[in-house]
Amino acid sequence: MARNAEKAMTTLARWRAAQVSDTGKERERRPYLASECLDLPKAEKWRMQIIRETAKKVAQIQNAGLGEFRIRDLNDEINKLLREKGHWETQIRELGGPDYAKVGPRMLDHEGKEVPGNRGYKYFGAAKDLPGVRELFEQEPPPPPRKTRAELMKDIDADYYGYRDDDDGILTPLEQNEERRAIANAVADWKAKKEASLHAVGEDLGQAQEEEEEENIYAVPPEMDSDEDEKQTSEEAQQPKFIAHVPVPSQREVEEALLRRKKQELLEKYASENLINQSEEVKDLLGVHT
Repeated sequence: MARNAEKAMTTLARWRAAQVSDTGKERERRPYLASECLDLPKAEKWRMQIIRETAKKVAQIQNAGLGEFRIRDLNDEINKLLREKGHWETQIRELGGPDYAKVGPRMLDHEGKEVPGNRGYKYFGAAKDLPGVRELFEQEPPPPPRKTRAELMKDIDADYYGYRDDDDGILTPLEQNEERRAIANAVADWKAKKEASLHAVGEDLGQAQEEEEEENIYAVPPEMDSDEDEKQTSEEAQQPKFIAHVPVPSQREVEEALLRRKKQELLEKYASENLINQSEEVKDLLGVHT
């Protein structure tokens, strides 16, 4: 059996003794603000503590069976720890320590790929498969490369413009059949239209004859053709001209006579005999005759 002195030197015994001695001491807590720490070794210590917490939560978030809400909470906590780690790295640089932002490794996931959204909010593990997040990482396929003009002109030959379409002997018979069919249809349509027009003309003539047979008291003799008009005018020109010896009044004289008659009627109707006699005397004196 081991002696008591040997038992006291075992690792478990020494660790237990350290735990017992630390129970009376208050555990040191990490400062809330990184700017409050002015000791470089302690700043390095707090940075490493944040990295360990982040690694633990990244391992937890790989489990897709935690549920959507727990996964979202873990992802938010990881992003919060990453922001805090950045503050401590800035404080370490200001205290004269290394610049971890430049020399530190890139943030990779469990597949060795860089974490998406490396400059902002990041998604880890099962958080990348959450609804609404998966679409953010789906990349559209690249568009097909455009062909140059030289590549397009390689496939253009006489067949492209249809210069040798009739050489195979297939298209010509088909076109001839279609041409005969089109001609036959056009001829049939023309004959049908012609028969319809002849039938309509026959009906109009029959109706006209029936109307002529009925007595028309308002019939007007048909007008003579132009040849008959010319013949009549020539006959009238050959006949002797008669001169009327009775003076025929002009249009102006007829209008003046009507105007005088109208005035006379108005005077007889509205004026007295004395007034009419006086007006006649005045006209005689003035030499005005109407």
